[in-house]
Amino acid sequence: MANDGSPQSPSRFTDTDALPLVGLTANDGATIPKRRVWSWALWDWATQPFNTVLITFVWVPSYLTSTFFVDPAAVGTAGEEAALGQLASNLGYGITIAGLLIALLAPVLGQRADRTGRQKSQLFLFTGLLIAAQLGMAFVQPGAEWFWIGVAFIAVGSVFGEIAGVNYNALLISVSTPKTVGKVSGLGWGFGYLGGIIALALVVGLILGGVLDGTVASTFQIIALASSIWTLIFVIPLFLYVPEPPKLSAAPTVGFFRSYVELWRSIVRLWKENRSTFWFLLASAVYRDGLSAVFVFGAVIASIVFGFTFTDLVIFGIALNIVAGISTIFAGRLDDRFGPKNVILVSVFGLVACTLTVFFLVDLGTPMFWAAGLVLALFTGPAQAASRSFLARVTPAGREGEVFGLYATTGRAAGWMASLLWGVLIALAANQTIYGLLGIALVLLAGGIMLLFVKAPPRLTTG
Repeated sequence: MANDGSPQSPSRFTDTDALPLVGLTANDGATIPKRRVWSWALWDWATQPFNTVLITFVWVPSYLTSTFFVDPAAVGTAGEEAALGQLASNLGYGITIAGLLIALLAPVLGQRADRTGRQKSQLFLFTGLLIAAQLGMAFVQPGAEWFWIGVAFIAVGSVFGEIAGVNYNALLISVSTPKTVGKVSGLGWGFGYLGGIIALALVVGLILGGVLDGTVASTFQIIALASSIWTLIFVIPLFLYVPEPPKLSAAPTVGFFRSYVELWRSIVRLWKENRSTFWFLLASAVYRDGLSAVFVFGAVIASIVFGFTFTDLVIFGIALNIVAGISTIFAGRLDDRFGPKNVILVSVFGLVACTLTVFFLVDLGTPMFWAAGLVLALFTGPAQAASRSFLARVTPAGREGEVFGLYATTGRAAGWMASLLWGVLIALAANQTIYGLLGIALVLLAGGIMLLFVKAPPRLTTG
């Protein structure tokens, strides 16, 4: 297999303000500027409001899947819970469609970015589109007729964010080394969780200060607008200070549709030359779909099943992000010491235990949900960061965008499973939202079992 990264010129690392990092080759004397590492990590911070504030804890659970979009005649009646369950189920179907679009687009766009040496340019484009999707959410009005428009903005925002993430992950080789890739990857995820904490804390402060009112629609429109501005401001350092990785692919650029032929050849080549990478892509596709479902639907459970109010959800989100951020940064060091596979396995099976605990002990109410949620937060970030680290360690040089595109694609190729099972199981249980958790647990369990049979990448110790 080729080197796990791209050659770096020693002359690029002459900053006096630099981290003692080793280049992504055997160039042990190289250093990487601190500013480059921190600027890269800030992209996770910048895009976090879309995931944490809009999808997970505020806009979706307290607005899109709330009584704002239920027939007023059903509000306050026995039919309200079923109507909310229907919204939750329909959200799952919308997320499934987004997953299919990502599966179709992400690998081809990642492959083309490799061939043209334009990962950073594509990151700029799709981050801009993500900002536009968030801005669109600011114009979604309450009312059943607006529900699918809101779902559409969530779906396209997920598509743009995922494709941007393909190119963001490909830039990991510009800011880390084989010896520090786990730590740097964990730093990015940790920054993301910290950004989520700050964003949610601002929401709480504005509510307690009387500036925002969680019972009116305009509050959620303002939050969507503020999230788009947040992303716009904090992505700037990456585009200023993180360089485009060297173009190592000698393959010529081909047309868009021809890229699908090249995609198939890439998959075949991975099967022949990098078997562990191939199997990891499949296993991670399954458990990462379960992880995504935890983020998308967890707060929906909190709101509909456990009766969390808008303020409850925001406080819950802050607590979970604090726990997740600390555990992710710490787990990055465990990744470099014990290997990403071990970190992922512990995290995934821990998530299975947490989701099943909530399902079977639902009658214990809010205290149980809080406890299970905090434990679950310990595992979510480490699983994500270690997955990125695992792939970075086994990706052939010059094919980062292509392989991370396949990473997004395989994840979204399986992306229909958790969201579809969520929707179907709720429908089969007479719109009882709690049954959606069983679908998430099944997908996580299947992915963890598959990973057991994947060969772990070699570990390089720091020092």
